[in-house]
Amino acid sequence: MPPIGNDMSGTSWDHPSMNDQGTDIAPGVSTHSVGIAGAERLSLAVIWAYSIPRIGFGILGILFATYLMKFATDVLLIAPAVMGTLLAASRLWDGASDPLIGYLSDRTRSRFGRRRVWLFWAAIPTGLGMVMMWSPPNTLDATWLVIWMGAGLLLYETASTGFNIPHGALGVELTPNYHERTRLYGYSHMIGAIGTILGLGALHLMNIAEDKRQFAFELSLVVGALVALLILGSTRMLPERLDYQGRGGQHAVKSFLDVFRNPHARLLLIVFGVETFGAASIGLMVPYIVEYVIPMRDLMVPLLLVYIVPQFVLTPLWIVLARRYGKKNLWLLGMLGSAGAFFGLFWLEGTGPLIWIYAFGAGLAAGIGAVVAPAIQADIIDYDEYTTHERKEGAYLAVWNLVRKSAASVTALVMGISLQLAGFEPNVEQTEAAKLTMRALFGLLPAACYVIGAILFLRFRFNEAEHAEIRRAIADR
Repeated sequence: MPPIGNDMSGTSWDHPSMNDQGTDIAPGVSTHSVGIAGAERLSLAVIWAYSIPRIGFGILGILFATYLMKFATDVLLIAPAVMGTLLAASRLWDGASDPLIGYLSDRTRSRFGRRRVWLFWAAIPTGLGMVMMWSPPNTLDATWLVIWMGAGLLLYETASTGFNIPHGALGVELTPNYHERTRLYGYSHMIGAIGTILGLGALHLMNIAEDKRQFAFELSLVVGALVALLILGSTRMLPERLDYQGRGGQHAVKSFLDVFRNPHARLLLIVFGVETFGAASIGLMVPYIVEYVIPMRDLMVPLLLVYIVPQFVLTPLWIVLARRYGKKNLWLLGMLGSAGAFFGLFWLEGTGPLIWIYAFGAGLAAGIGAVVAPAIQADIIDYDEYTTHERKEGAYLAVWNLVRKSAASVTALVMGISLQLAGFEPNVEQTEAAKLTMRALFGLLPAACYVIGAILFLRFRFNEAEHAEIRRAIADR
C-alpha cells in the first residue's frame, strides 16, 4: 500500500513556477513532468499525459459495458441472474473500497505525490484483472467458472478503483480555473475516443470470431499489458501539486460526512445516481436488442459508432457552449435530449432509418454530460475547501464513484432478474414477453431516469460567479 504519513525525505520537487499572469503556480512533483499542476491554462502535453490511459481502458471498456454480460450468458453459459448477481456484488464491493481508497489517497504523503503513487501501484493489478475476466480456463466446471469470474471482477474493480479515484482527484487538482476544467475533461473525452473506436473494432471481431473464448483470451492479454504500460508512462509524466499534501481530511467519517453536508454535492449525487441507474442498462442491453429484438447483429458495431462518434466529434462545440450558456444549462439540454432519444427507441421494432437517427441523437446528448459533469464535480470540491479548509478530492471522487457503481450494480441485478423472469433463453427465438422486457430496459428505463434527473438538476445553483467568489475568498485567507 502507498505510504500514509509525514515522511517527505528523499522528495524531488520541481521548483515553483509563474503563470502567464505572473502569479505563483504550485510546482509539479515529478522531475519528469510535462507541465505545471495548478495552472490557469493547461498545456496540451499535460492534457495528453492525464488522458492517455483512457485509450487502454476504452478498448476493453466498450466490451465490458456492452458484451461482458452476453459473453457470460451466451458463451460461458452462466445464468443471467447469476451473472447479474456477480456484477452487482463486484460493484457493491466498491462500496467499501472506494471510500477507503479515497480517504487514504487524500492522506498519502510520498515523494511521488499523494495521487501518483497510487497510480503506480494500480497499473499491473488492473491489467491482470482485465485478463482474468475474459480468460476463464476451459477446464473449469460450472461452479468454479462462477468463482473464477467473481474473483476476476473483484480484482479488476479493486485495482481500477485504486487507479480511478486518485486519477480523478488528480484531474481536479490540475487546474482551479472554472472553464479550463471543462477544456481538460472535454479533450480527455476526445482522447479516450481512440480507445473506444479501437474497442468497437474489437467488439466487431468478437462478434464474428468462431472461437470467442480464444479471441477474448488473446485480446485481454494484449490490452491488459497495454493498460498497465499506459498507466505507468502517464504517471511518470504527470505533474502534481506539492501544496495539497497534508491537507486531506483528518478523520475518515468526517471527510465523507462533509461531502453530504455540501449542499451542491448532495444534489449532484442524487442526480448522478438516478441518471446512472437508467444509463447503465443501455450498454448492457445493446447486444440483446440487436440479437433478439431488432435483427441487426451484423450492424451492431456501425450502430454503436453512430452513437459514439458524435460524443467525441462535437466535444469542442460543448466546450464553447458551456462557456457561453453555462454548464448547468448545457447539461440539462443533454439530459432531456437523451430522454427523448431513448423514449423513441423503445417504440422501434424494425431496422428503418429512425433507429440510426435516434442513436445519433442519444450519442450527441450523452457527449454533453461526459464533458460537463466532471467539470461541475470539480467546481463543487472548491466549495468544500471554502467551508472546511481541506482538500479532499479523493473523498469526493470516492463517493461519486460509489454512487455510480452502486446504481449500476442495481441495474445489472434488475436486468438479470428481469430477463430470467421474462423467460429469456440464450441463442434461441425469444418470447414476446422477453422482447418487451428487453425494449423496456433499453428504452423506457433510461428515458425515465434522464427526465427525473433533469427535474432534480433544475435546483442546482453553483454557477461561475459563485465559484469565482469562492476562489477569491480562499485566496484572501
